[in-house]
Amino acid sequence: MMIDDSVSMNGLVLLGCGKMGSAMLAGWLSGGLPPTSVWVNDPTPSDWLLAQGVNVNRPLPSKPAVVLIAVKPQMMADALPTLQALGNGDTLFLSVAAGITIAGYEEILGDRTPIVRAMPNTPAAIGLGITALIGNAHASDAQVDLAESLLRAVGQTVRLDSEEQLNAVTALSGGGPAYVFHLIETLAAAGEQVGLSPEMAMTLAKATVAGAGALAETSDETPTQLRINVTSPKGTTLAALNVLMDEATGFPAIVPKAIKAARDRSAELASGK
Repeated sequence: MMIDDSVSMNGLVLLGCGKMGSAMLAGWLSGGLPPTSVWVNDPTPSDWLLAQGVNVNRPLPSKPAVVLIAVKPQMMADALPTLQALGNGDTLFLSVAAGITIAGYEEILGDRTPIVRAMPNTPAAIGLGITALIGNAHASDAQVDLAESLLRAVGQTVRLDSEEQLNAVTALSGGGPAYVFHLIETLAAAGEQVGLSPEMAMTLAKATVAGAGALAETSDETPTQLRINVTSPKGTTLAALNVLMDEATGFPAIVPKAIKAARDRSAELASGK
């Protein structure tokens, strides 16, 4: 990963360094960002963080290249006003915190502040995340490029056409890992019901989902074709798919309903409900 020279020279401020912030910081440091170019504000710094050689809870540089906001939304009201002096300037504010809109940031930091909102997901913790991002009118092309390069430290990125799409991203990839974990749970439970031990059923379920995901990610064939490849005519997989693909009761009925419920809730949260 290439680190922009402006970040090394002017500094990067990380507001909050929990799991997501730590994963990103680890990626940047391994990508060549000097620890002395990083300032971290966190009320409870981990032992790992304190061992990295970065500036922890020290006075911030006057004009950092980037401020990355990775605090929980409920901590935002206390944390953000301390950074108002950096607003309306050349410092890019990059947020990976859910629920706060660009307009919300502009209200606190100033309406000429360059801002990029991003939505990563939890596999970012092992470098396998996917993050969607969108910049405001004051974020230059170079700043959005910079935000994207920083976010690639924890996985893939996609750029959105509008901020409103973040509600759909939250529903699909943001919450998606939880849906997959629940699929693993239910596969394992079903395996028990047909005669496997709990340990064996869980081992098989985890490995099957992980392997299928990796195959879908790396194969030149579409998921549809990969499904067809596994499905013999009149075979066992087809018997299961006849249940799972039922238009009224299977995945086509329940998954869109689940995604819509999450998208609608995300929109409610963004509007302060």
